[in-house]
Amino acid sequence: MTATIKSLGEQGLLKIFRQYCSDVVGDDAAPMGTTLPEHQMVVTTDMLVDGVHFSDHTTNPEDVGWRAAAVNLSDLAAMGAKPWGLVMSVGLPPDTEVAWIEGVYRGFSECLQTYGTELVGGDTVRSPIRTLSVTAFGQVHQSQIIQRHTAQVGDAIVMTGVHGLSKAGLELLFNANLKEKLLAPLKVRNRILAGEGLVEAICRCHQRPIPRFDAIALLHKLLKQHNHLKDFPISGMDSSDGLADAIAQICRSSKVGAKIFWRSLPIHRAVRTLAGESALDWVLYGGEDFELILCMPFKLAEPFVHQLSNAAIIGEIIEGNQIDGLEMRSAFQHFS
Repeated sequence: MTATIKSLGEQGLLKIFRQYCSDVVGDDAAPMGTTLPEHQMVVTTDMLVDGVHFSDHTTNPEDVGWRAAAVNLSDLAAMGAKPWGLVMSVGLPPDTEVAWIEGVYRGFSECLQTYGTELVGGDTVRSPIRTLSVTAFGQVHQSQIIQRHTAQVGDAIVMTGVHGLSKAGLELLFNANLKEKLLAPLKVRNRILAGEGLVEAICRCHQRPIPRFDAIALLHKLLKQHNHLKDFPISGMDSSDGLADAIAQICRSSKVGAKIFWRSLPIHRAVRTLAGESALDWVLYGGEDFELILCMPFKLAEPFVHQLSNAAIIGEIIEGNQIDGLEMRSAFQHFS
């Protein structure tokens, strides 16, 4: 008989929960404070709901846990912050299999260990729908906070990574026929094995997003080299709600416009193959790529994109409030 949360009970579930927690867990709350001088604490929170953010069809338990951690860590990276710790509360139906929630905690813990942080608390409740609520805390030097409202006219608009691949991965997971469409061009000269690896890699772009702390580390390295840049010259956010939405939000917050360098906007060949004429739409509005959209002086942007794989300068901040060629819509609206 399959063990369920009902058979385990709340105390049994908490026993599982504590296996994946920091040693500080056990009191009514976790003590918190900045551990670095002249740093500020930043906080972000996110919810994942069964049927909205994950499903058994597209995401195994370990990947649900990884995503729950990664989407919050991505917000910390977007602020330029290093993670301090996370709390996760779970709402579960009584018939939830114990193996499922154990898998979630394993994936969550794996992501936290990868980025040098830990689970410091949480809660467990009965719920009609499987729900994860995560809050992440990070630390950033008070002079190096990355925010949306500080973009300056003349800044380069920089995109890390490749956009549209999370959308491509989701489509592959939902529609098995698309796999054949992706692999068809590779069925020459015995390249099919490489194609199988490509399918798995694209699916993982959706299932296991990567917070871009590496990009922030490179920025800090370059800023030390460009010590003539006295004021912290970087603004931006992550692209979880889509590339176009991120550019629009930065411009709106900073009261500026944007010119897009359309010929410099990279589109992965897998996105072109799967999306066809909709490839650009997937790049701009696909969402959940969890990359960074950053605005900075060109003299900093150029070495940055040269040293960071798949990064590109895709536009420039201009005066006014017009954004060249972008529709003002995000990848997903919860209540529309």
